[in-house]
Amino acid sequence: MIYELYYWPGIQGRGEFVRLALEEGAAVYLDIALLPEEEGGGVPAMMKFLDGTEVARPPFAPPFLKAGRRLIGQTANILLFLGPRLGLVPRDSSGRLWTHQLQLTLADFVLEIHDTHHPIGAGLYYEEQKAEAKRRSRDFLAHRLPKFLGYFEGVIGRNPDSGQWLAGKQLSYADLSMAQVIAGLRYAFPAASRKALRACPRLRALHDAVFARPRIRRYVASGRRLAFNNDGIFRHYPELDA
Repeated sequence: MIYELYYWPGIQGRGEFVRLALEEGAAVYLDIALLPEEEGGGVPAMMKFLDGTEVARPPFAPPFLKAGRRLIGQTANILLFLGPRLGLVPRDSSGRLWTHQLQLTLADFVLEIHDTHHPIGAGLYYEEQKAEAKRRSRDFLAHRLPKFLGYFEGVIGRNPDSGQWLAGKQLSYADLSMAQVIAGLRYAFPAASRKALRACPRLRALHDAVFARPRIRRYVASGRRLAFNNDGIFRHYPELDA
């Protein structure tokens, strides 16, 4: 099967969590955001599904994945679908449910990271909520960042099957997502994340192990992985990196 991934062009965003799973799972897929509009890519290709003209059950927002006749939205839901098909989740049902739970917790983490620079509203520019963003970031870095990192550090330590991964004996899609979050934090908050990650040797090792995997390394080196920038979830504003 050839999968089709739909997301906004020019940013990693939440689509990157799906891309990493597709790359690690050696899936054959089209990244519609990277295709020119004249070749059926870009925003117009995505909008025909979002406006409900093409499907009876349209997704609310990207990313979404077209798999044959199925159209699957929400990052965690897409990964729940792809996990067993790409060998990126434990085989037992409890392991699959646990991995999904971890991914949903990562989604909460990502939302809080996003809200450091857009605490009032996503429709406003950062400059219109800069004072509120500074206040939100101070609280996030002081309290929420160490709480989330400490939780996931402990999950690895309590994994009875592995001292390296979050769920089960082998790498799962939750590990790929965790590594992406750490990479994003290092871009957005280089000073604060460096300090917070000192207490998380397992997470640092997980990040390094994920980005050292052959398929992920090839993807990063291919030029298809977009760079972090200040239009995505993870944004670097030096004044917020307290």
